Amino acid sequence: MNVIITGPKGKMGKLITKVAAQREDMCVVSGVGPIGRDYIGKDIGTVAQIGFELNATVVHDLESVIQQCDVIIDYSTVKFSIEVMEAAIKHKKAVVCGTTGFSDVQFKRMEKISEEIPFLYAANTSRLVNLMYKLLEITAIVIGEAADVEIIEMHDRYKKDAPSGTSKEMGRIVAEAFERNLEEIAVYGRQGHGERIPDSIGYHSIRSGDISSSHKVMFGLLGERLEITHHSYNWECFAQGACEAAAFLLNKPAGFYTVSDVLKI
Repeated sequence: MNVIITGPKGKMGKLITKVAAQREDMCVVSGVGPIGRDYIGKDIGTVAQIGFELNATVVHDLESVIQQCDVIIDYSTVKFSIEVMEAAIKHKKAVVCGTTGFSDVQFKRMEKISEEIPFLYAANTSRLVNLMYKLLEITAIVIGEAADVEIIEMHDRYKKDAPSGTSKEMGRIVAEAFERNLEEIAVYGRQGHGERIPDSIGYHSIRSGDISSSHKVMFGLLGERLEITHHSYNWECFAQGACEAAAFLLNKPAGFYTVSDVLKI
């Protein structure tokens, strides 16, 4: 299958290019970056610093190369991702999107787009994080609102959104198990005086150094607590998951897919 990778000089773009280049079932046909970047016109292998060229050029105009691909793998910025999606729907190409920070309005647009193309959105493409989602659902259903739920997430100093998209998804899963809306019960940070707000989900975002990704969900009861935690040691697990998601989308009908569909959980 042929893939186009956006933002090949970015943290995830580099790793996705590396992983895709190593797969026998994938051919990287082009990279796409914003206009004005100094790497436009160069080979994507050189841009991603994988150690060899792929005979695939990085361009700023996605539509000039989009017909060459089966799937676009997009980990970029919200603005750029929206542009990618609009081009994909115009040319009927599948998209894997791992960008975070979208608004509710933008998510609704993504849902409409998925009615016409295979579209997989994943705030996190790690196998274990997606297994953790399932564990959280089971735990929340079993324990119920008797628990005080706190979510602690850690990322590197360059992470742009807080809380992370992954931690928001974790909170949403727990809130739905409680038959509640996350935004109605989420508390972001905590200061001042007074007891914990009953039936709330607390969020704590840490940004420091080069922490790759860490998420902990705590279910606190009187006399005991349960913690479900995931740590990533580097970002390659996310790149592996992104490529697996792209392979999954090949020849799929239009629809909104998630990593749970890829893993069949």
